[in-house]
Amino acid sequence: MSNSDDRLIVALDLPTAIAAHELTMKLADSVSFYKIGLGMLTTGGLALANELKQEHGKRIFLDMKLFDISATIEKAVKGLAQFDLDFLTVHGDPHVVRAAKEGAAGSNMKILGVTILTSLDRQDLDASLIKQGDMQDLVLERAGNAFNAGADGIIASPQEAAAIRALPEAKDRLIVTPGVRPAGSAANDQKRTATPGDAIKNGADHIVVGRPIWQATDPVAAAKAAVAEFT
Repeated sequence: MSNSDDRLIVALDLPTAIAAHELTMKLADSVSFYKIGLGMLTTGGLALANELKQEHGKRIFLDMKLFDISATIEKAVKGLAQFDLDFLTVHGDPHVVRAAKEGAAGSNMKILGVTILTSLDRQDLDASLIKQGDMQDLVLERAGNAFNAGADGIIASPQEAAAIRALPEAKDRLIVTPGVRPAGSAANDQKRTATPGDAIKNGADHIVVGRPIWQATDPVAAAKAAVAEFT
């Protein structure tokens, strides 16, 4: 019997799919939801996603952050939807979200829009020629636009989760927060972080934790500790 809490999504950001598979075997029933990102796509990530979903009954978040013209997005998402995965990320631009929803039609795959990557700060946005404004204001504007375009949920920093949850457009939509660091963990390359408990209190439905679990001496204990912070 599983002791997992699917509010915790473990990011399998390991060097290879083989290493990621070994981790999932260690975690066994203590984790039921995994994120597989772009970095693992060329080392067997999609095959691992299918194995975890079909053979082990795990939920899968495919973190591709797709961005392209509408026709290409729709075609790519339609292809991915056949694998019966749970979440797929695309950039939160309205034309991308609309095309992704078209591609996902008829499947149970949820389309999650990316607002502003949690590794970025205002200086990074300036370098990318993103319009002026407070980070949270821009995140809220992008979230609202993505919801209005049909996004099933939003990827956002836990620091912005409460404000997004308060948007009228966020009713019955998902908020998934990366950049979550259990108490005592290093921030690594994330600039907008919070603890698991804070993220859930701020309105997140799911949190994503990677290195603090897979780099731990005891990954099972680390996963359980993260879930314990929810209460």
